[in-house]
Amino acid sequence: MEIFIYGAVACSTAGAFVYSKELEDLLKRKGISVGDMIRFSTKEISGEGELMPRSEAGDPSVLVIKLKNGYNIGIKSEGTKLEKLSGKEGSGEVSFPTRRLVQKEGLPKVTLIYTGGTIGSKIDYKTGGVYMLLKPEELLYEVPELSDIASIDVVNLMSIASEDMSPAEWKLMAQAVANAIRGGSRGVVITHGTDTMHYTSAALSFMLKGLNAPVVLTGAQRSSDRGSSDAFMNLVAATNIAAKSNIAEVGVCMHNSSSDDEFSFIRGTKVRKMHTSRRNAFRPINDKPLAYVTAGGEISYSHNPGSGYRTITQYAGKLEVMPEFDSKVAILKAYPGSNPEIVQYYIDKGYHGLIIEGTGLGHTPVSISHEGMSWLPYIKRAVESGLVVGMTSQCVYGRVNPSVYRNLRLLSSAGVIYCEDMSTETAYVKLGWLLANYGREKARELFNVNMAGEIKSRSMFDEFLV
Repeated sequence: MEIFIYGAVACSTAGAFVYSKELEDLLKRKGISVGDMIRFSTKEISGEGELMPRSEAGDPSVLVIKLKNGYNIGIKSEGTKLEKLSGKEGSGEVSFPTRRLVQKEGLPKVTLIYTGGTIGSKIDYKTGGVYMLLKPEELLYEVPELSDIASIDVVNLMSIASEDMSPAEWKLMAQAVANAIRGGSRGVVITHGTDTMHYTSAALSFMLKGLNAPVVLTGAQRSSDRGSSDAFMNLVAATNIAAKSNIAEVGVCMHNSSSDDEFSFIRGTKVRKMHTSRRNAFRPINDKPLAYVTAGGEISYSHNPGSGYRTITQYAGKLEVMPEFDSKVAILKAYPGSNPEIVQYYIDKGYHGLIIEGTGLGHTPVSISHEGMSWLPYIKRAVESGLVVGMTSQCVYGRVNPSVYRNLRLLSSAGVIYCEDMSTETAYVKLGWLLANYGREKARELFNVNMAGEIKSRSMFDEFLV
């Protein structure tokens, strides 16, 4: 006889992990299903509780029962007696309260596009597992104040973690944004997981040509049921930007500091997640935020309209979706001892573009004394094979420069395009988008042309110190 006590048991998002065949057969004979209240007894212990689904990492031969005191108990015994007391109380399928927002007349229309992520996750306290919400209405339950900001139209596009995002999802989001704006929305809010949100914001910045509305991505560093969650305040701030600002660009709206007093709206091609868990993890790279919004909804701007950022009136009625993306683009990182043969791998696989994240001003090992470790001949071979090769810096802040050192000049002469002050992520997204929509020669020509605010003639370093 073995008994295990758990403070919490993490379950799969579907709650679908089953027990061993022997236990499943026993439960079937007794007419017991996950979520039923049962009475159990062994030689050592007896009690009542709710039958829980097996956790993903749990032993399939251990029955998990939630006692009335809130603790989960695991029982492993061939002699366990089970009796069903009552039917399901809801743990078979996890669900959370929902709310449909009251639409008030006279408010601007904002479309909320739900895609999942931490902002759309909650703990199911019956199992202790974190679940991705399946309905945006479950998220809106906690934010009734959105009804005072805008008339919200909800689009349930997908419910996935941001690490599972791909260019295929970017394409779906771009089309959903265009449909919303063409349908009369004044602005769009996209809820998104934070890990790859800056990739998505860059992709939408290029895919939505002639944008004439604010498109605001927001998320959460902490799930929406935690006391320290940033989910709801980020969502309110993002909705204020979408409903009230005159910015016709894609951007990310998150906490500007660890406090709840101010939020920043950062251009989609100039933003990066810079911390794993802080609420103000998203920072502008070589730029300033386009705007700030207070907890009370007041908006202030960092740039001059029309020159520092695009305005709604500049691009009225000219929205075009260009969502194609070349998946044969890759990011490589140069580092001491890095083997340049990896470049040959991508040549052999028929790739069309590479972004090399070099050191400092844009270096790779070149004049190296160890035979076969120089990147230069491989990069020359890549360019001659037709690949578009771009160079960014691991330093994140600042810009690359092909003219300062001899090795930089050698790489530039080999055909490497130095990507000004673009981040690696933005350069990767831009190259994939250019190749798919314009072809290789035009991509080379346009790579260092500012198209969506991704290149600044003068980098701003003050944000580095914040």
